[in-house]
Amino acid sequence: MASNLVICRLYWDCSTFREPIYVLLQNVTSYDTLHFVVSEQIIHQRTTKGRNIRNQKCRFFSVSYFRYGTIVPFKLSDIGEGIRDVTIKEWYVKPGDRVSQFDNICEVQSDKASVTITSRYDGLIKALHYKVDDIALIGNSLLDIELDDDNENAQDRTTISKNLQQQQQQTTNIKSKPNFESNEEKHIVKCGLERTLATPAVRRIAMEKNINLKDIVSTGKNGRVLKEDILTHLEKISVNPMRKRVEEKSTVETVVPIKGYSKHMWKTMTQSLSIPHFVYSDECNINRLMDYRNEVKDSLKDQGVSLSFMPFFIKAASRALEKVPQLNSWLDEENQALRVQKSHNIGIAMDTSEGLIVPNIKDVQNLNIIEIAKELNRLQKLGKESSIPLNDLSNTTFTLSNIGVVGGTYTKPVILSPQIVIGAFGKIQKLPRFDDKQNIIATNIISISWAADHRVVDGVTMAKYSNFWKYYIENPVFLLLGKILIEYLSTT
Repeated sequence: MASNLVICRLYWDCSTFREPIYVLLQNVTSYDTLHFVVSEQIIHQRTTKGRNIRNQKCRFFSVSYFRYGTIVPFKLSDIGEGIRDVTIKEWYVKPGDRVSQFDNICEVQSDKASVTITSRYDGLIKALHYKVDDIALIGNSLLDIELDDDNENAQDRTTISKNLQQQQQQTTNIKSKPNFESNEEKHIVKCGLERTLATPAVRRIAMEKNINLKDIVSTGKNGRVLKEDILTHLEKISVNPMRKRVEEKSTVETVVPIKGYSKHMWKTMTQSLSIPHFVYSDECNINRLMDYRNEVKDSLKDQGVSLSFMPFFIKAASRALEKVPQLNSWLDEENQALRVQKSHNIGIAMDTSEGLIVPNIKDVQNLNIIEIAKELNRLQKLGKESSIPLNDLSNTTFTLSNIGVVGGTYTKPVILSPQIVIGAFGKIQKLPRFDDKQNIIATNIISISWAADHRVVDGVTMAKYSNFWKYYIENPVFLLLGKILIEYLSTT
């Protein structure tokens, strides 16, 4: 019998009475100890009640006990990235469930990523403090859990229990403080009677009509409010109710809180206001690219891979970065330097039900078109579920946005600090263009807009990069060939 808190229900059975006794015992470690402690408790209770139980014929009492473990709050730990609050997306437990260490407790959504919270204890779930879609702050208690005896952190539990008792005692002391402010004093403060000059009769009218004297235009000497002033104010109030109702109807609104991914967008876009943007735009012929894609997309679809134009755009961006590596950088504003990144972690702006999010495909320079398409399919699936993990959102070095899937031809994308470049594609249009023989032909055209940080990128550098990207898109065979073969062809 291992317990530290026991509630006993005793039936004292004597010749003259039988009644239950409830005793709260602590630090009980065995039945012998329980027997001794309970006996002392009964003798003390009967003596204090004026009954001499030693002179009565008493039979042995029966004991039933209930063990209670230590109940501790399960607090939401800091999940990093400067996150201060999260939204509860899903609970994996309910009150009454038993959990072990590392069991899933719930899934939360921050303004950057989805995180699964796991249990730090073995025990019984007692209460949940939040509902789905509620916002929880870092450090607040998500739930209450009753710990098992075999938890190794017994000393920590004792400390937590003491802290809880201190908090409860402080709460009790606060609640027990008397409220010395009378209703009349509250009304005086509310009506502004303690500072405004007025006669007792005027003050009485103000109290009866629940009017704040500070709202009345005074005409008396030294700002004194006269009886005529308060009557004039009452007439104005009686004339304006209908006008106020009309104004109230016209100002009906719905407050939509900014949370989830939209909250992160608020922060990043505010940060981007300090970046001096310049935009370079061009158009690109994708006739050949469409032919290559159409040849393989059906066979890839049978293998569960959806091949859009985006994997080609991403790979072309990576190949162009190999030619202009300084654009794959983070800006160190404090030291006024560029930190050129070796990995091409290319982010893709993605629209989700929770707002705009930018996950990235890592090490694109080492991936082929099919591998990029698979990664993009995975991220799109997670985006629809609003459950993109933090690892897929971190360390982005270069960003692309495909606004063309929604509509529009040109746009001015906004740079995500500390990156220095972002590209955006418009919709595909079939337009008349001249071929090599000066014949007008129907051409599939896509527009591209590059936004760069003008503090570290000039227009010539951006134009060179755009021309490299355009070359790979208009000659997609170089995207499909290996890097070694491309270097060989470029030197011959």
